[in-house]
Amino acid sequence: MKLDQVIAVRANKTVYREGSLAVKVFDNAYGKSDVLNEALNHARAEETALNVPMLHEVTKVEGKWAIITDFIEGKTLAQYMAEHPERKPEYLETLVTLQLSVHAQASPLMTLLRHKMRRKITQSGLDATTRYELQTRLEGMPKHRKLCHGDFNPRNIIIKEDGTAYILDWAHATQGNASADAARTYLLFWLDGDISGAEQYLELFCRRSDTAKQYVQKWIPIVAASQIGKGKPEELAFLLRWANVMDYE
Repeated sequence: MKLDQVIAVRANKTVYREGSLAVKVFDNAYGKSDVLNEALNHARAEETALNVPMLHEVTKVEGKWAIITDFIEGKTLAQYMAEHPERKPEYLETLVTLQLSVHAQASPLMTLLRHKMRRKITQSGLDATTRYELQTRLEGMPKHRKLCHGDFNPRNIIIKEDGTAYILDWAHATQGNASADAARTYLLFWLDGDISGAEQYLELFCRRSDTAKQYVQKWIPIVAASQIGKGKPEELAFLLRWANVMDYE
């Protein structure tokens, strides 16, 4: 397999196009169990009513683990936002519509969100008092079983020429409380430096889902603490600030 057409480069992975296929190649530091878990999440997402690229194979490319799926021809929602900033409200509507379609699905074999969050908080490196407060808040939140993407942002949405939208990158998918998923999307906008986009997104999500804004905000410290475990130094100060705002409203 000759991989010379790079689609995207992300932390610990590079995505290539090979004809009608997309080949995601992971760095050697990426664990085998993480690759297999991502493939399993992807396969389970395929079993829902959502548009998800078909998974073909988990293999090795030049000694590195790789996941091979259909290549979806089109542009990401992030590209559309960059090319047509005047249409950003429209694109945010599309983003929220798609996210609500994810939350409308059930995938009973996915990992429980609260179990993953509990583990990530434990591994966050935060002090014991903060961890205790976050775990207590997490346990007090309503326990739902909605499908949650876990990394829902405009880069993970591909729009084909005919307008059909596909949702990519199911590595962090769980089942749980949809407001936790929304809190993560809100933080991802902040981490990209798009603060106005974060606020517009949150207002729109809460209105469309009939969810109190304060309820989503209660998830923000929990989600921020779980994000710390990803080990990105450039995000640490920001996430620590959010994780320690225990009574953020």
